[in-house]
Amino acid sequence: MARMISDEDRLALVGLARGALEASVLGKALSSVASLASLAGILAERRGCFVTLTNQGQLRGCIGSFLPQKPLGELIVDLAGDAASDSRFIFNPITPAELKQIRVEVSVLSSLRRTEHPEELELGRDGIYIVAGRGSGCFLPEVAAEAGWSVEEFLDACCTHKAGLPAGAWRESATAVYLFTSEKFGE
Repeated sequence: MARMISDEDRLALVGLARGALEASVLGKALSSVASLASLAGILAERRGCFVTLTNQGQLRGCIGSFLPQKPLGELIVDLAGDAASDSRFIFNPITPAELKQIRVEVSVLSSLRRTEHPEELELGRDGIYIVAGRGSGCFLPEVAAEAGWSVEEFLDACCTHKAGLPAGAWRESATAVYLFTSEKFGE
């Protein structure tokens, strides 16, 4: 995928996420970081995004939004604050002492596009968002490559591990499958 976000904007977005992470872990108000979110250029666009936090390659938090209700700069601050207290790590939260070891990554998403042929997605380029009834789940594009999955394994894993659906649910007409791309960058 061609790079669309400038180096300056990448630095600004990662800086906002880092500031929100630190504020959240240290018990400070996110509003102090949000005031730094200059609403010009890409920071003013309404785009979906994810903020991923890792420590030595181990996931420590990941929160995202496909349907942004606010400018990207503000959304990054909110999501990074939420990722710092990801409910999957409620019994092992990020500590102030761990902050220097945390790597912040930002994934800025394209618009969702529904597909009637999910099996034609391109591994490594396309992320997936699967919705059926009250169940929904997503994987960013890099997940399939990191796991070594085939297209069917990628779709099945999203159904079973993320959306709470049976394997193969992505083939059913009542299930909506959306594709998206992302531009990922970090510290």
